[in-house]
Amino acid sequence: MFAALSAIMALDAQGVARPRCIGLIETCEESGSFDLPAYLDALSPRMGDVQLVVALDSGCGNYDQMWVTTSLRGLVNGTLTVRVLTEGVHSGDAGGVVPSSFRVARQLLDRIDDSRTGVVRPAAFNCEVPAERVAQAGQAAAILGESMWQRFPWAGCCEGPHTYVQPTTKDPVELILNRTWRAALAVTGADGLPAIETAGNVQRPYTSLKLSLRIPPLVDGPQAGATLKAMLEADPPHSANVAFEYDGATGWNAPPTAPWLTAVLDQASQTYYDRPAAYLGEGGTIPFMGMLGVKFPQAQMLVTGVLGPKSNAHGPNEFLHVPYAKRLTAAVAVVLAAVR
Repeated sequence: MFAALSAIMALDAQGVARPRCIGLIETCEESGSFDLPAYLDALSPRMGDVQLVVALDSGCGNYDQMWVTTSLRGLVNGTLTVRVLTEGVHSGDAGGVVPSSFRVARQLLDRIDDSRTGVVRPAAFNCEVPAERVAQAGQAAAILGESMWQRFPWAGCCEGPHTYVQPTTKDPVELILNRTWRAALAVTGADGLPAIETAGNVQRPYTSLKLSLRIPPLVDGPQAGATLKAMLEADPPHSANVAFEYDGATGWNAPPTAPWLTAVLDQASQTYYDRPAAYLGEGGTIPFMGMLGVKFPQAQMLVTGVLGPKSNAHGPNEFLHVPYAKRLTAAVAVVLAAVR
């Protein structure tokens, strides 16, 4: 909000002509923006003929130039619960008789991704990457190089040929495509597992896992969620009691950029960074971008932001690179001034 207002106020303070600007403040993005469609319908008459949508909630590949987000992955969030008993029992009595709920859950997840490589295999969670996005990945990789994997806080190793945990690959093009146009499954939480200091020799009655499935921009989120639920719940090992509750959000792929916007983005980046603008997809999800794209199909889209290397979004040490944020705000003001 402060960046958007600052860009507009900077133009007004200098007497620079600008278009009519509408601010839409959305406070439910982290919960899926489920309330936004109703407000879009109610407020669209006041918004009028929208020519440009600017969203400042995205990221940047480095802090050396202006980065424009070209796509966002979708997301299926859900909780998988596997129950085998109504209460815990002694593992010496039940071991070898009662199947482990954790092992059953692990088998179910093998239906989704390869436990050796992390590759999500079902076709329902994948799509063909547009040729333009592959080309942009190559351009971004040439700029970012090894920083694509070096920017993460890898844990150290104590043995073997490496001194730290290795990434899935060190090819920067493949890393960019992996994090922007390919599905990825993560277990982000668990329940039914006692803390180690309080865990006894008990066969646990259930295991619950919080799942986060990132899906490519062109895969329908709600449909992917329904497919994931069907795949996890169908014919479970040992006829275990399995349930998966979820919500899904579709990703976003930017429409073709108009020549005037491409030109002004390069101008703004050269002015404040002495480098041309760069283009990169993001691996996260901004649910409202898909909604805005549907609501304003003729509008140009400028999605950018300050979540760069080491910014650690959603982490305990999340930070803002203030000099980059100031330059980006000024660059956005240049773009606004170009809209007529």
